[in-house]
Amino acid sequence: MSGYILHGEDQAVSLPAARLDKLITRADGDAALLYLFLLRASGGVTPREIQSRLRWSELRLAAAENTLQQLGLLDSAVAPPEPAEERPVYTTEDLAAMLEGDSAFAALVVQVENKLGKKLKTADLQILAGLYDDLGMPPDVIYLLVNHCVSRVETRFGEGRRPTLRQIEKEGYYWAKQGLFDQTSAAEYLRQYAERQEQMGAYLRALQIGGRKPVESEEKYVTRWMEQGVSPELVALAYDQTILYKKELNWRYLSAILRRWQENGWHTAEDVEKGARQPRTDRGSRDGAGGPGDKNDWMLRYIKK
Repeated sequence: MSGYILHGEDQAVSLPAARLDKLITRADGDAALLYLFLLRASGGVTPREIQSRLRWSELRLAAAENTLQQLGLLDSAVAPPEPAEERPVYTTEDLAAMLEGDSAFAALVVQVENKLGKKLKTADLQILAGLYDDLGMPPDVIYLLVNHCVSRVETRFGEGRRPTLRQIEKEGYYWAKQGLFDQTSAAEYLRQYAERQEQMGAYLRALQIGGRKPVESEEKYVTRWMEQGVSPELVALAYDQTILYKKELNWRYLSAILRRWQENGWHTAEDVEKGARQPRTDRGSRDGAGGPGDKNDWMLRYIKK
């Protein structure tokens, strides 16, 4: 790797200001550490060696690599792997050793027990140890994760309800895939999550859903639309077309309408109305699809996805 300056037996690493600015702007501690580690390496280094030296999990390394690739500081990135089917099994002896020899983990257990209002069983401790030891998630981030899961469950099911450790583990692996291994990135994710929850109401009103919280699968649809920049007004129009043809709220059908409109470049209600007035052959359809609510084969093609 270029960028080395040698001074006698000591080796100094030079870092161009433009690259440093990218790392500072991104504010991703793991990505910065990985970049410095790679600069410091005198030769080729394997992922396993990096994991061993930095005490990182495969997911954590992959997330940092992806960030560097997005910044243009690595030529390629490894996609974050799925959670292993066979995760490490921590025996009671392993857990006892961690509780006695790792004060950070011991303190985390106490905090989680207080937050969940229960004594963690061996199976719970195994999951917590996996997040901490195998996944490489710091205790402060795990505690943010637990608080987030508690808040979500209380919002959906009522005050006093608590998530299971399996639910926390599932969300923890999602955080790992997003590269949330420090308080800064985790706090930013939680801020964005809170904003999406505030916006959720407008979408639910567009779908004529009131008096109840959306179930998880419904929330996923709405979240995806928000991430794609689909406005509540456009959802309301697609809902109208769905009810017209399906006589009920059909999420897959409605989502297919929105996907079709996005592909046509119709991002507002005005775009849809203008597009619907155009001759069918001018709408950029490969199969002659029509406008809002068209029930031709194109809809079946999208719904099957």
